[in-house]
Amino acid sequence: MLPPAGHLLSLLLVLGTGGTVSNPWVPPQGCYVAEEAGERTFRCSQAGLSAVPTGIPNDTRKLYLDANRLASVPAGAFQHLPVLEELDLSHNVLAHLSGAAFQGLAGTLRHLDLSANQLASVPVEAFVDLQIQVNLSANPWRCDCALQEVLRQVRLAPDTGTGIVCGPGARPDLVGQEFLPVAGEEELCRTGRGGAQRSTDVALLVTMGGWLVLVVAYLAHYVWQNRDETRRPLKRAPVLPVQSEDSSTLSTVV
Repeated sequence: MLPPAGHLLSLLLVLGTGGTVSNPWVPPQGCYVAEEAGERTFRCSQAGLSAVPTGIPNDTRKLYLDANRLASVPAGAFQHLPVLEELDLSHNVLAHLSGAAFQGLAGTLRHLDLSANQLASVPVEAFVDLQIQVNLSANPWRCDCALQEVLRQVRLAPDTGTGIVCGPGARPDLVGQEFLPVAGEEELCRTGRGGAQRSTDVALLVTMGGWLVLVVAYLAHYVWQNRDETRRPLKRAPVLPVQSEDSSTLSTVV
């Protein structure tokens, strides 16, 4: 009696793979793959994740990792997603971004949501070459040079700029203030946008000024010392008594 066709096909597959059958990839619990508006979407919203999941399909265009427990994004976390256009990391507990967190996404990523996290500062290197629209609102920003430089690199999502507020780690006079007006009026980067050249020029001027002060002080001391020398009376050489030869001869004759 011949085995059923289905069993026979399974047997042939096992023999063709050396006796093993690979298990299909199963997304983490709470995650699923979907087609939204004709684009491959991977959703892991409210899935209880504490790390970026592995095995995300490399044809994913929209990735939602919002409302989880992600505390950091390591270097190259999404570099295996060559067509990723939208990334949602909002409503996590992110406190750290690697400078290479978005490595490999420079040519594709268009929308990035980092709102409602615990970010106080981010490295500007993470956003270099990215042509993105980003939401940075609802974070306890330190309102430092790094944030000012990031804002020069990216475009803010509409109506999110007022949500970028200085947190408790900022300068006391900035705590609770919106950052965009501050960034527009004050240069927080001493080495940013020509600041390095300005700092070098200032240091050079200070050094030259120091040397000039030393030269002036030396000249003043030299002139004052010579002035004292000219005021001192000249010492006259002692005058020795001179005896006349005539008087000496006269004494001998007498």
